[in-house]
Amino acid sequence: MRILVIDGQGGRLGKQLIESIRKAFPAAEITAVGTNSTATATMLKAGADEGATGENPVIVACRRADVIVGPIGIVIADALLGEVTADMALAVARSRAARVLIPMNRCDHLVAGVKSQSIGELIEDAIEKIRQAAQGIC
Repeated sequence: MRILVIDGQGGRLGKQLIESIRKAFPAAEITAVGTNSTATATMLKAGADEGATGENPVIVACRRADVIVGPIGIVIADALLGEVTADMALAVARSRAARVLIPMNRCDHLVAGVKSQSIGELIEDAIEKIRQAAQGIC
């Protein structure tokens, strides 16, 4: 299974996701793509198999992924303080991969119906969603 983790800013969410994904799916091929080099470096240190930075790597990696994981902003142009371009958001949205989006109520994007949860709880739920995607349940 090829899992793409996309994150920006400092890459902290991506780091936590990769650590959890690695434990739950040790054989998975994890690619980390950061919207900036700091996010990419942080995710690589967390155990991603490969990583890249920027718009074109997001577009290319979305074509190869079975599952895409990241904050909900990866499907919203100009999210993550402007780090997500329209082309990045479109690549994620058009990908044939299952998308597991973490509902982060930040940067003027508020998700109705989402209770306030800790990052740990959100990541646990994301791992379960990845498990369902891997089994073809979703």
